[in-house]
Amino acid sequence: MKISTKGRYALRLMLDIALHGADGNVSIRDIAVREDISVKYLEQIVSMLVRVGYLRSVRGAQGGYRLAKKTSEYTVGDILRITEGSLAPVACLEDEVNECPRETGCPTIGLWKGLYKVINDYLDNITLEDLVNKGLQESGSLDFCI
Repeated sequence: MKISTKGRYALRLMLDIALHGADGNVSIRDIAVREDISVKYLEQIVSMLVRVGYLRSVRGAQGGYRLAKKTSEYTVGDILRITEGSLAPVACLEDEVNECPRETGCPTIGLWKGLYKVINDYLDNITLEDLVNKGLQESGSLDFCI
C-alpha cells in the first residue's frame, strides 16, 4: 500500500488549519505558501473535505477554511480514506462483502485480513490532535514533514 500525494497533502492541509485556524479562518493561499503545495491541488482536496463535513468554508475578504470539529475527533485513517478510498492491501477486501470466489480456499486471505486490521487499527488510533501535539513537542515549530 502506498499513500498518494493527495492523501499526504490532505494531512498537511488539516494540520496547517489546526495550527493556524485558532484565531479564525485560514486562506488556501496561505496554506499553499506554508506547505509549498499548489493552490489548484489544495482546492481539489479542500472540496473533498468540505463535502464530507470535515472543513467549513467562509467566503469573503476574511474567508477561508476552518475545522468543523475538534482536532481530537479526526483520525488519520478517516482523513486518508476520504482522499485515498479503501486502505485495503488487496482488492478482494475493498468491499464490505468479499466477492472473491476463491476466498474460502485462499491460503493468504488471513494474512491480508490481518494486515488490513493492523493498518486500520494503527491509523484510526492517531488523531489530528496527536499529530499537532507530537509535532510541536518534537520540533518546537509549526513546520511538519509528512
